[in-house]
Amino acid sequence: MSAILDIVRSAILQKEEKAKTMEATSPVVTKDTMLSENRVPHKSIHTVDADGIRMFYRAAGDTTAPVVLLLHGFPASSFMFRELIPRLADRYRVIAPDLPGFGFTQVPAERKYVYSFDGLAATIEAFTQALKLERFALYVFDYGAPTGFRLAMAHPDRVTAIISQNGNAYEEGLGDAWGAIRKYWASPTVENREVIRLNILTLEGTRWQYTDGVSDPESVPPESYTLDAALLERPGNKEIQLDLFLDYASNVKLYPKFQDYFRKSKPPLLAIWGKNDPFFIPAGAEAFRKDLPDAKVQFLDTGHFAIETHVVEIAAAIKDFLDANGIQRRHAESVLSR
Repeated sequence: MSAILDIVRSAILQKEEKAKTMEATSPVVTKDTMLSENRVPHKSIHTVDADGIRMFYRAAGDTTAPVVLLLHGFPASSFMFRELIPRLADRYRVIAPDLPGFGFTQVPAERKYVYSFDGLAATIEAFTQALKLERFALYVFDYGAPTGFRLAMAHPDRVTAIISQNGNAYEEGLGDAWGAIRKYWASPTVENREVIRLNILTLEGTRWQYTDGVSDPESVPPESYTLDAALLERPGNKEIQLDLFLDYASNVKLYPKFQDYFRKSKPPLLAIWGKNDPFFIPAGAEAFRKDLPDAKVQFLDTGHFAIETHVVEIAAAIKDFLDANGIQRRHAESVLSR
């Protein structure tokens, strides 16, 4: 497994160096050319120090455009947004970090980091400060939802809109797939911890999360779940994931506060949902309308990782939603008005 990780790291570093070379030798790209439908916006990878952590992130788009911050879930990383980022970057500045414990973000041992959802939210807040992101739309998926909602509660004035792709905030949205994890919450014994380790933290368990509810499981790109499974095999990472599974109960306790934030701050919200998700079922998407009557809810005939099978539909829905709520590139507006 270490050989796989070495290959992945090498490939990413080579891609970054190639991107730097291309940027240095390529002709200047104006905002007008960025608007061309035939141009694929350049995306790049970076690291930045925040909260004592070396944060890895992917970015694309004009730095003066409205920001869309993409927060991934378990067991993924910013890699899950590889197809979405270029589809949004013609209109927005798109930024996708790897949460601590995931992807290629590096947490020094001396940091003695506590892996909890409060901790993840604090780190993402520090990340936004390091990049000087003053306002942004949030795209939240799975673990990204309780992380992003904590950030939104703390700074409601900074959040311009929320796109929730299978990102839950309601008890009725928790499906039967949470059974073993709920048992672990109620009784965090070694035995219950091992049940999750042996049934979820494996290549087979990871592939199932990606393919369950998908009409053609073979259509899911294998590099997605294969990379996730490889990164889970890093020394100590499974213990991190088991700690986060246990701490997920803190999110359920916070659901009423998330809902209070929705009612008071009234952020524009799009819930776009893989309707066959065994973890976060359709009732969770519909529930947003209890607190945000104007929330837009859209279902897709796919599973948990809807972005792997329906990225075109998701990108189009996001653009329509943000446009409808006045979140647009000023330059694009001026060009289109000519």
